[in-house]
Amino acid sequence: MNISLHNSRDKQLLDRAQRVVPGGVWGHMATHAIAPGYPQFFSKSDGCRVWDADGNEYVDFMCAWGPNLLGYRHPEVDAAAFEQMKTADISNGPTETMVELAELMVDTLDGADWTLFQKNGTDATTACVMIARAHTGKRKILVARGAYHGAVPWCTPSVVGVTDEDKAHLILFDFNDIASLEKAAADAEGDLAGVILSAFRHDVMRDQELATPEFMQAARDICDRADAALILDDVRASFRIDLRGSWASYGIQPDLTAMSKSIANGWPLAAVAGGESFRQAASKVFVTGSFWYGAAAMAASIATIGVVKRDHVIDHIAAMGERLRAGLDEAAARHGFSLRQTGPAQIPAVLFDGDHQLRLGNAFGLAALRHGAYFHPRHNMFICAAHSASDIDRGIEAADHAMADMIAAGVVPD
Repeated sequence: MNISLHNSRDKQLLDRAQRVVPGGVWGHMATHAIAPGYPQFFSKSDGCRVWDADGNEYVDFMCAWGPNLLGYRHPEVDAAAFEQMKTADISNGPTETMVELAELMVDTLDGADWTLFQKNGTDATTACVMIARAHTGKRKILVARGAYHGAVPWCTPSVVGVTDEDKAHLILFDFNDIASLEKAAADAEGDLAGVILSAFRHDVMRDQELATPEFMQAARDICDRADAALILDDVRASFRIDLRGSWASYGIQPDLTAMSKSIANGWPLAAVAGGESFRQAASKVFVTGSFWYGAAAMAASIATIGVVKRDHVIDHIAAMGERLRAGLDEAAARHGFSLRQTGPAQIPAVLFDGDHQLRLGNAFGLAALRHGAYFHPRHNMFICAAHSASDIDRGIEAADHAMADMIAAGVVPD
């Protein structure tokens, strides 16, 4: 497959959008923030494939930036949502489906005694911070330097439209550095409401890094001593590492967990789960949205959890992630490149050694597009249950051709 990146339909749509939408496209899906030449508009998605507005087909390794866990348009999940829509979705209040999903979440997640539902990951992390402050009566939140926990003023990585006051009660520490975490806790001076940690470090343009058990235990101990909340931001990793919550295998139990992205396989849903001691605070904070009780997405989540359990989805995506990792390493070695592949195999990050300006990463991503695979040059990617061994091999083949194209064009390591 050798497609052109000069996509006329895509350009036409972007020109139209720029007249009526500031910037044409906003937020993290705006491809001008990736590399020039990435398609911006898409016309179709199915399984682990996406088609851009010009009809070019790609094996997709971004999975809608995470929500696609089982495969786009999964028949069982979509059938559950559509069946729910026949009777009620948005109404004057929740349906019975909300109670059923809450019961299932409590039964599924380690340490969960209750749950609340929202629509986006930022909704969930923000609710966790509010609940922590309501429970403790304190203000300071410890946040890892460079970590991403959402896109509202208290946590956004941007400084545009944000004041110093918005982040006045955040104290930074270095991920996996116990001494740095303890110093941040001391700097809170008795005003510590909580520590928020992602399931693993996934800062953009850096190697992904799993938290060490010692670091997680230190965070747990600090929160216990201060009667503060240990908050797990599981938004990005939801249901991809462990259905019980990403820290379950470590034996570290958070007080509050924020989830979203894949928990309803692309239907818009987020959730906060918490322990009994935080129930009262959760019942008092005012967090709400007109669409937060939508029953269709909740029905989709119930179906998603069922499929993950029945089909051993986490084992499959981990195996496919390892297959991709091995194949990319072999391709890189053949062409004289050196890769850094980090993080959970089912949530892969792929960077070129020494590529500080993304010269190699951007060239690779664009070349891979020409051969029918959608990789990201600097952000972690995602594996879904629809990725078969042949799909992974197709992606590896595209990567191999892309690296050959880079060599032919003189795009080589410095």
